[in-house]
Amino acid sequence: MIREIGTTDSIFNRFISELRDVTIQQDRMRFRRNMERAGEIFAYEISKTFVYEEKEVITPLGMARMKLPTSRPVLATILRAGLPLHQGLLNYFDTSDSAYVSAYRKYTKAEDFVIKLDYISAPSLEGKILILSDPMLATGGSLIAALKGLLLNGEPAHIHVVTLLASEEGIINLKRQFSLKPLTIWVGAVDDELTAKAFIVPGLGDAGDLAFGAKED
Repeated sequence: MIREIGTTDSIFNRFISELRDVTIQQDRMRFRRNMERAGEIFAYEISKTFVYEEKEVITPLGMARMKLPTSRPVLATILRAGLPLHQGLLNYFDTSDSAYVSAYRKYTKAEDFVIKLDYISAPSLEGKILILSDPMLATGGSLIAALKGLLLNGEPAHIHVVTLLASEEGIINLKRQFSLKPLTIWVGAVDDELTAKAFIVPGLGDAGDLAFGAKED
């Protein structure tokens, strides 16, 4: 299932537009904060899919009946670009456990690369709701590798993948790899093109570099 948040008129689109804007995105603090804000909106939308039950809450003046979620998700992200988006999700799901994956592109030639998976730190995912975030879903290689690695820690009851921008190719690849899993893909916007080096066009550039500074390959 695909949920594209940016197709409706909302404040979410302002945050995405500023993340894309070649001038505004040069302010790293604002770039990180806009990613965090987007994560908060994704968290709110995802929370609507949870199961709720009525509970009694004691107030200073009496008792109120409130519907509260019955489960607590596990939040996972891919280092380093996913950290601000992960923080936005964590701001709302603030009692959740976290998981971290180190996955990156290792270029073998000018335009060829393989996905390297170096590190995973995760709790048991058996029967849990897993929310895996990464700002960009280009070919889907990093997300697919990360999710396969995470699933070694158990079978979640449901998987939510959260990404700001995705390509059609990346969505197709992700759905094909996990066609038998209970999977929902939450995306801010879907862009049509990938460059020869598998960067999303128009996209927004390198989210990790924009958030934390340029790196040496």
